[in-house]
Amino acid sequence: MTLLRTMALTKTVASGDAPLTILDDVTFEVARGDTVAIVGASGSGKTTLLGLLAGLDLPTSGDVWLDGEHVTSLDEDARAALRRRAVGFVFQSFQLLPAMTALENAMLPLELAGSRDARATAQDWLARVGLAHRMTHYPRQLSGGEQQRVAIARAFASDPMLLFADEPSGNLDQATGAEVAELMFRLNREHGTTLVLVTHDTMLASRCTRRLSLAAGRLVADERVS
Repeated sequence: MTLLRTMALTKTVASGDAPLTILDDVTFEVARGDTVAIVGASGSGKTTLLGLLAGLDLPTSGDVWLDGEHVTSLDEDARAALRRRAVGFVFQSFQLLPAMTALENAMLPLELAGSRDARATAQDWLARVGLAHRMTHYPRQLSGGEQQRVAIARAFASDPMLLFADEPSGNLDQATGAEVAELMFRLNREHGTTLVLVTHDTMLASRCTRRLSLAAGRLVADERVS
């Protein structure tokens, strides 16, 4: 069953005398529970595509549907509400708030969504990612791998249908990156969360069931990975 769908997705921006096309006529579907790697050289449009899929930005033309909702026709507030309901994020730079503890960072999206069990849920997820003993530590007191584990706990705590990950191992050494990848894929299997990730890491991409390749803003390959 399709969870995410794009149709003729195009993004252009002003650049000197002529517009610059960042994405050009990108069309694909993602099934529920799938794991999809978006790959391509720097500047190929990967992160821009992720932002359009999540409704963080709007295309110049084309359409995105997420869980049956026409994302590109929603206003900013409605897109934000859809993200709170259905989407989790993991970023290369972790995006943790430095003045908050690991627990407070993991609780934040739950509190914003009005959850009555925000603390207990966040504590449970931090324990699942191996940080039961680090909940009261601040980001500056955590290693890069531990910070990314907090980010993963925060993303999964709201029980998203879809997890977007942008270079999730990009700021980590190889061994730590492999541990974080294993954690993401294990949680994907256990919870049926659809995973769409942007990565330069060929090993990470090979763990996905599908690979979308971008070049100069165009979708040049859509491959099932055995």
